[in-house]
Amino acid sequence: MPLNQISNRAICDLIWYHILIDHLKEARLQRGWSQATLAARSGVSVQAVKRLERGIGSLETVMSVMTALDFHLMGLGEGGTLPEQLKSARRKRCLSITTVATKAGLSRATVASLEQGKATVGSLIKVLAVVAPRARRRAPERAYWGQANKVDRDSRFTPPEFMEGIYAAFGPVDLDPCANIHSPVIAKRKILLNEGGDGLTDAWSGDLAFVNPPFSRLLVWLRRAHEQWHSGRIRTVVCLVPVRTDSAWFHETLSIDADMFLLRGRVRFLDASGKGQHTPFSLMLVTLGATEEQKQRYATLVPGYWLTRSNAVAGFL
Repeated sequence: MPLNQISNRAICDLIWYHILIDHLKEARLQRGWSQATLAARSGVSVQAVKRLERGIGSLETVMSVMTALDFHLMGLGEGGTLPEQLKSARRKRCLSITTVATKAGLSRATVASLEQGKATVGSLIKVLAVVAPRARRRAPERAYWGQANKVDRDSRFTPPEFMEGIYAAFGPVDLDPCANIHSPVIAKRKILLNEGGDGLTDAWSGDLAFVNPPFSRLLVWLRRAHEQWHSGRIRTVVCLVPVRTDSAWFHETLSIDADMFLLRGRVRFLDASGKGQHTPFSLMLVTLGATEEQKQRYATLVPGYWLTRSNAVAGFL
């Protein structure tokens, strides 16, 4: 069929087929895994993997394979599972289940089942094309900190010796909004998830917040830090984060308001057992509201350099 005779919905479905099915196969091949290896690691049958790579199968198979491949989609809604993210994405776009069903060419019951974790790959692709037309595969990580600890790789803690430079340059920390019970960071107030706290929703306050966020949700935490600082709830924010500058929000908002210090060398983070391991990527400090005096003090204590605001905006374009 000529391209000009294909409907917009069909084109969106084809795009999502490529994003999901083709990229899942590509992720398997990049790891050097056979279909049998992926089946064993994801807990599904070899036949299920073969069918999935032809665009056939169940949502349960898709989620199992995505987990085994550490395959993620960006641009969906909030949620711990793919069905939850789809539901959140639909609500974010102010779409009812009936509207999504109509636009996707599916029944209302099918869309409702999808949000409960039960549907076919074909239905998933059609709904993705409606509720998340701009979503994409998240770029795979180049490296991570140990296969054995991969599931818990966000639980890495800033070492005390690194924090000494923070305290000396910026002063005592009033708030650690994404704290962990094992973290050695000294703060007057810690928001602990295991105690029911959530720094993404709980109010921030004080003179200085130190943020070593879960790197898997880096942009979410940076947006939160910027919003709390911009609203005046916290005077100064210091974030220790990977050097990732590809998002439009980084270029359009953060690079204008923040001062960034590129750290020389790698930071040796700690895991829950106290064992140290260097990051496999470069890190930087992103500061909001830092004074020139604080910045100068930090530069004399820690190897690296501050980007000027002009470089921060233009240097990564």
